[in-house]
Amino acid sequence: MSVRTLGGLSTAPIGFGAMVLSPGVYGEIDDERGATALRAALDAGATLIDTADGYGAEGHNERLVGRAIAGRRDELVIATKFGFRIPEGAEAHRFPVAAAFGELAVNLDPKYVRGYAEQSLRNLGIEAIDLYYPHFPDPQVPFEETVGAVAELIGAGLVRQLGLSNVTAEQLRAAYAVHPVAAVQVQWSMWQPVDPALLATARELGVGLVAWSPLGGGFLTGTVQQVAEGDFRRNLERYDEANLRANNDRYAPLRAIAAELGLTPGQLALAWLLNQDEHVVPIPGSRTPAHIVENLAAAEVALSPQTLGRIAAALDGFTPVGRGAILAEGGGR
Repeated sequence: MSVRTLGGLSTAPIGFGAMVLSPGVYGEIDDERGATALRAALDAGATLIDTADGYGAEGHNERLVGRAIAGRRDELVIATKFGFRIPEGAEAHRFPVAAAFGELAVNLDPKYVRGYAEQSLRNLGIEAIDLYYPHFPDPQVPFEETVGAVAELIGAGLVRQLGLSNVTAEQLRAAYAVHPVAAVQVQWSMWQPVDPALLATARELGVGLVAWSPLGGGFLTGTVQQVAEGDFRRNLERYDEANLRANNDRYAPLRAIAAELGLTPGQLALAWLLNQDEHVVPIPGSRTPAHIVENLAAAEVALSPQTLGRIAAALDGFTPVGRGAILAEGGGR
């Protein structure tokens, strides 16, 4: 498998997003199944493993990742995010999001950042975090101050590279003025375009892009016909029963292209994304080892200019029904 770079980090072209391995995302799951999925990702060649302190209760996802990577630390790039596990007694800084639950809350006050990192290091069982992201900008804390706190962790050897998550082009530029940024994590897929200004700024500054939800929360696999109770996606407009049915109809031409090429729809979506920028690394998540292997195999798919042109034409006619981005206009931005 070839290698891509995110700042000073080298990783396989497709990583693994571990959020799906905690309860409350795609319904219930036990730790044995989660660990099996993580080991399948490692064995299939994923080297960037993405988690966060806010996935699952009490750092559940980080602790699960920590157990799964034991003995394999040196071959991996471990990324985690912070800000949602607000310390007892600290104020919750709320901001609106485009989801049924309406808002999220963070606290990125610099005085808490080292504590967040130290807890994540304990959860993961590692000595340094390779890529550390503020999960969402804090609407009540100047972003440069949060970035400066991460820069101090880099100086102390607790963190290797600074990442940003869910930011604007302006926030990326402001952060970069404080400390070099290795990567920006952004929602990007066939049904959620990246902000052109953010992409242009990242390219100008030499910042990599980590694409979260690169399969549209599973929609782009072509297999999602309904969403069960207890599934996080029930909070998102595009997964409303009527919207999902309409979106599946609109996605049919892209499924047809995948079938013609002998690919799964998910493989086509990932291969297409890899062709959008040489420094983009998608992080699909799955609980099923066979699907994980299938996803990672997309890194070896070569799409011809003619095929990319056909995909572009199909995407021009694929306007999804319902909002797909979790960030509301101005919320946490």
